[in-house]
Amino acid sequence: MIANMEATWDTHEFSFPQVQETEFVYCYVSAMWIRKLISNKLIGTGAGAVLAGMASGQETRVEEILIEGVQRRDSYLEDENTIGKLTESLLDTPQSVTTLSSQMMQDRNVMSLDEALRNVPGITLGAGEFSWQGNNPSVRGFSSRNDTFLDGMRDTGNYARDPFNMEAVQVLLGPSSVVFGRGSTGGVINQSSKRPLQDELRSLHVNMGNAGIRRITADLNQPLDAAENSAFRVNVLAHRADAPGRDVTESRRYGLAPSLSLELGSATRLTLSYLHLDSESIPDYGFPWVEGRPPMVDRENFYGFASDFLDTRADVASAILERRINPAVSLNAQVRYAGYERKSRITEPQVDAFVSLDDDPDNVIVHRMIFSGESGEEMLQGQLNLQADFSTGALNHSLVAGVELSSETSNPAFGFASQTPFFDYGLPVPATRLGNPGGFFDGPTARRLQAETTSDTLAVYALDTLRFNERWSLSAGIRWDRFDTDYSERRFDVNGAQTGSAGFPARDIETSYRAALIYKPAAAGTVYLGWGTSFNPSAESVSFISSGRGLTTSNVSLDPEENESLELGLKWSLLDGRMAADAALFRIDKTNARVPDPLNPGFNTLAGEQRIKGFSFNLTGNISESLELMTGYTRLNDEQLNRLTGTSGRIDNVAPDTFSIWMNWIASIRFDLGAGARYVDERVVGNSKWVDDYWAFDAMAEYAYSDNLRFKLNLTNLTDEVYFDQLHPWHVIPGQGLTAVFAINLDY
Repeated sequence: MIANMEATWDTHEFSFPQVQETEFVYCYVSAMWIRKLISNKLIGTGAGAVLAGMASGQETRVEEILIEGVQRRDSYLEDENTIGKLTESLLDTPQSVTTLSSQMMQDRNVMSLDEALRNVPGITLGAGEFSWQGNNPSVRGFSSRNDTFLDGMRDTGNYARDPFNMEAVQVLLGPSSVVFGRGSTGGVINQSSKRPLQDELRSLHVNMGNAGIRRITADLNQPLDAAENSAFRVNVLAHRADAPGRDVTESRRYGLAPSLSLELGSATRLTLSYLHLDSESIPDYGFPWVEGRPPMVDRENFYGFASDFLDTRADVASAILERRINPAVSLNAQVRYAGYERKSRITEPQVDAFVSLDDDPDNVIVHRMIFSGESGEEMLQGQLNLQADFSTGALNHSLVAGVELSSETSNPAFGFASQTPFFDYGLPVPATRLGNPGGFFDGPTARRLQAETTSDTLAVYALDTLRFNERWSLSAGIRWDRFDTDYSERRFDVNGAQTGSAGFPARDIETSYRAALIYKPAAAGTVYLGWGTSFNPSAESVSFISSGRGLTTSNVSLDPEENESLELGLKWSLLDGRMAADAALFRIDKTNARVPDPLNPGFNTLAGEQRIKGFSFNLTGNISESLELMTGYTRLNDEQLNRLTGTSGRIDNVAPDTFSIWMNWIASIRFDLGAGARYVDERVVGNSKWVDDYWAFDAMAEYAYSDNLRFKLNLTNLTDEVYFDQLHPWHVIPGQGLTAVFAINLDY
């Protein structure tokens, strides 16, 4: 196969036979493509000679390497909003916003969205359940599973997101339904895609590490000579890794993301983009809870089966048309089609309620519940935004008004198999031992539910910043949403015979508000007092299924949950704009949280109250020309109350204290050194299960062989701390062990 590829390379005629070594083909094509495009540019430099020699297989000697300067690093500090509906700079936006820049993610060698979010204080990670795989963060104490966006548009797929095509990740903290629609109780996560540039770019990054880590990314950008101010860019990914410190579990991802930007006259730009991401993994469902605690067993213990799998596929095609009508008025239109596919068979470990932490793990029986499922989701969405700067008398306005339309569908099918008598579905699964897990199972699972859901959204919104003078301004916004859902289901017994069917239509009409008073004591500083609302409809996730194991629809006919927040914040630009600091006091109230209805078993009612009060502080930027810093701390006080029973407790997965710091030091013309730490306080789920707090320490060293070629070593969890990262009411997943990754980065 490789001989055929070599023979046809110069003619660019690729005809690959059907092969199984998909990962190798991705890696090979990426490397050869980079070689073809940039070897001529780099020939004559040390990097070019080495690359050409390596690619050709010939021995190469480099007589002399001249380095005349250091290529300037991009900064961690960002002051631009990546959301088109927010017109002001981050300094003047009356809301807490944390930005993870491309440079920071590269320095920390981030290889997944979850890894990026671990650097944001106030975010904790939850474990997935079989029907809701992918990323499951909690932001300021509230689940944000459904609050992930891509370039300002909802990204609903349940898949593990990869940063290979991300320019930045922005976390907007606090309710934001006025900007994003349903959800956003604690905040939203927006991924900003890489877009075509006006300068040439050739980049190849190769990563190799323990736990079988092998990762290649390529980033190519080419201005188009035939079209002025137009360019084409493509990003490629091939990734394979086990979970450091864990047995059996592994993941493979392959991605392709081309984009084309065309200038259609002096005032119009069209950007077309496509994202394809395939993922194949043996999923990790961690440990069972024992007396409300993780069991004291080896971190490597894996209680599933090697035949478990989770395969996902995401295809997202977008078109953005930007039109400058005059210097004060512009239009932005976005259209997107997204398709997501998912197939899985996972194993969740469980132990009997009478098991004690003092019991010998080798004598404790672990029951294994198998969930299987497949699903296809589709989304067609469109947004039209008008942005205008104008005056009415003495007031200056920055207005964004728009309309949003979307149609989302989800068609999941779920099945079970389990060991009796823990869950009796008639399909026995072999048990194992807590201290020494093992065994094999590849039997069938019984389909129990087939569901079909369609949700349509119609929304109109307007956000205006009114400037009274240089010191005072007011930000105000309103959004009206109509969210229509049509859900139907068929249920089956263990023999596959249909036992019933049902359908539940719903329509939720909600109005969201936002207001903030802004005071600028100086050009470099902003003080604000903000208020906002949000709502969570029962079919927020395009489904009425509320339980993964019981497949119940306990929220049918319930009105949306309502949320309200207050935030007093300060933002300041320091050291001549090289550094930014922000601090905020905030409170978020959910006044009608869903709780079990004692008068109607199996269903919920809106009789709960939840409150998060907290404080946050962040500092990002350059302390000096050679030292860069990103650090933050968040304090959360959480409480919840069931008005029907009078019982109170803590909210799931809330860490009272979270802290993160990362520093990068340019030690010399050739060396960069980095060091960081993360702290997450103890957390609870279900008020009866909890994990301890933990510290994790990381480090990085980078050597510049030339302006274009760098070698980097990242060490994550230096002390090999055993901690628990992702929580779920029925299982808990350990964090990664000591991870060492060596990278070769070639950039031109």
